[in-house]
Amino acid sequence: MSRPLLLVTLLLLMVLTSQLDWNQKIVNDVEARSSELSRKQQYVLERKESVKEKIILSQEKQIQKLKTLVQSLQEQLLQCKSKDGFVNDTAASLTELVNDLKQQQTME
Repeated sequence: MSRPLLLVTLLLLMVLTSQLDWNQKIVNDVEARSSELSRKQQYVLERKESVKEKIILSQEKQIQKLKTLVQSLQEQLLQCKSKDGFVNDTAASLTELVNDLKQQQTME
């Protein structure tokens, strides 16, 4: 082989191997960046999930408070109804007594 041909071959070999190294570095960089992005995306997803859980827990607490308030109001309503029933019964009894007195007065 002639000397110039050998030099050209060596030069081509060096260029090819350097390009392979560059390509490998580029691939490694891209993989590292995608891995970092994947970790960031995972962190964001976990954070979103955590926020959703906090919102749900807060809503459940509010619902429980509302249930307690509704129950209390229902009990108060029942008490009012029973008092109203007592008042109505008492008023009816008083009306009957007044009517009886009137009848007695008219008879006398």
